[in-house]
Amino acid sequence: MGAEVRSRSFTREERRQYRERLVEHLETLGSLLRRGEFDEGTSIGLELELNLVDENYEPALRNQEVLESIADPAFQTEIGAFNIEFNHPALSIGGGGLQSLEDSLRTELNHAQEKAAAADAEIIAVGILPTLGRSFGRTDEWISPGERYAALNSQVLEARGEDVLIDIAGPERLRFHAENIAPEAACTSVQLHVQVTPENFAATWNAAQVIAAPQVALAANSPVFMEKLLWQESRIEVFKQAIDTRAPELKQQGVRPRVWFGERWITSVLDLFEENVRYYPALLPELSEDPNRLTDSGVPALDELRLHNGTVYRWNRPIYDPSGDQPHLRLENRLLPAGPTLADTVANSAFFFGLVKALRTADRPLWTRMAFTTASENFLECSKRGLEATVYWPGLGELPVVELILRHLLPLARTGLRELEVTEEEIDRYLGILEQRCITEQNGATWITNAIARRESAGLDRPAALRGMLERYAHHMNVGTPVHEWPLD
Repeated sequence: MGAEVRSRSFTREERRQYRERLVEHLETLGSLLRRGEFDEGTSIGLELELNLVDENYEPALRNQEVLESIADPAFQTEIGAFNIEFNHPALSIGGGGLQSLEDSLRTELNHAQEKAAAADAEIIAVGILPTLGRSFGRTDEWISPGERYAALNSQVLEARGEDVLIDIAGPERLRFHAENIAPEAACTSVQLHVQVTPENFAATWNAAQVIAAPQVALAANSPVFMEKLLWQESRIEVFKQAIDTRAPELKQQGVRPRVWFGERWITSVLDLFEENVRYYPALLPELSEDPNRLTDSGVPALDELRLHNGTVYRWNRPIYDPSGDQPHLRLENRLLPAGPTLADTVANSAFFFGLVKALRTADRPLWTRMAFTTASENFLECSKRGLEATVYWPGLGELPVVELILRHLLPLARTGLRELEVTEEEIDRYLGILEQRCITEQNGATWITNAIARRESAGLDRPAALRGMLERYAHHMNVGTPVHEWPLD
């Protein structure tokens, strides 16, 4: 959910002081990086955003009741009143870590599902809840209580000076104005964390940017928003537009959006923090009591810099974490949708962790042979078309993304996972899921799209087709069979 704030409005003096503190914190971070005072662990982590539905598979605005029933601090609120988030503790990927992750997720979510039922709700893991209807985003009841969410909503609308416009063209067209930033809540994701040393951060981030396109093509699970068939991973564009602080005139001037792929390869993690301060005015400029606060271990907290970093929504975000005896850096990969199953989720994670490891340590890095704009264009193409996308790849030219994944990226991911000491049994299991997903060309997005078409061809209207599809989706999700095996029932 991000750090809570105390206020939803800020004075001009607070904004001025906040900007000054950001500059000071950048200098402090630069000094820490030069001295090399960072933990060198290699842990991984995962956050999972989830939707709540009622007995009719419509959104259930009951996250407070559900969280009270679950009564576990690992489950927290998200911006939408029909969302919750689960934060899995960090673990090691080697020696059975991936299977342990899947087993732990299943135990936790089975427990949460039981507790949600006591609050008359059911948990669904999907990139965008397909049954969101035309009333969505019209009132503030869709947004969770809390000053952070109220402040975020008021500051985005104040910066825009008008309602939030959602305008997306896919197989169908969606255009509407939301009276608040509730459309952001529609976008539920899996966020992968990998701890990285300062020396390796630039190569890790560049590698993650390179593979963003095939990642989203494989995992696409958000083809529907507001009852319209849009992109295979509509969440990418919905999120960008939902949190856009730019008026149309600023877009025309080339001002950068807050949801951002980036514009260049980097040479240091400091490049990203500097860009955040240079390009983005503070969205939540809340001043801490002590800008020079140290943690109990004597580590600079950098509260203002961390809060600001959390309001610039890079698909691969740098994280400075002052917890522990030494601070550490993490890369947060934010582009994967939730669902369809936990097996699919861990398979998607294995693909990311293995590929990043293999590409980061390559003798001739891919990003030295690919224009950054090409990586960005690949990402948009795969968000729109999923497994039907065509991408450009150095040394291969243009080719179907499925061919790229099967012939080139899965073998690379296998090499990287071996370097991370993942067991052969786990590698075969999780990469095998992805291989079959490519062969069948069925990910969550294609299953959802085909299941809707099947029901509409039988005479159901769109809302009824969506509810019927989501009921079967929920069944298959709970059974846990990977999505490439799901029948169109």
